[in-house]
Amino acid sequence: MTRRLRQAHAVGDVSLSGVSVLARLAADGPDSPGSLAELERVRPQAMASTLAVLEQRGLVGRTPDATDGRRAIMAITEEGRAMMAERRSESVHRLSAALDEFTEQERETLAAALPLLDRLAERL
Repeated sequence: MTRRLRQAHAVGDVSLSGVSVLARLAADGPDSPGSLAELERVRPQAMASTLAVLEQRGLVGRTPDATDGRRAIMAITEEGRAMMAERRSESVHRLSAALDEFTEQERETLAAALPLLDRLAERL
């Protein structure tokens, strides 16, 4: 479902990997490119490309690491937060419209299954 919601956004929008990085930075705070690559399970070169695009668009900012000047720390910008909030709002509207086609009983069944799905996702 998440993939389908992400794919529904406009062509030319931020890539799925870019959205994932922005979501991680928004939730977990600033981090190094190397750590982000490890957390996202991509090669450092791929993360560097993703971050370069995000930085060029003003969605993330780069500052030197206070403890190691050779490293950079990436953080989501206010523009990045605003874009993520807009995407989330669009996704909520799409999901709401889709759920309107379900019966009350079907929506209750889906709601009851959510905790189990969360537990399953945690174990993956």
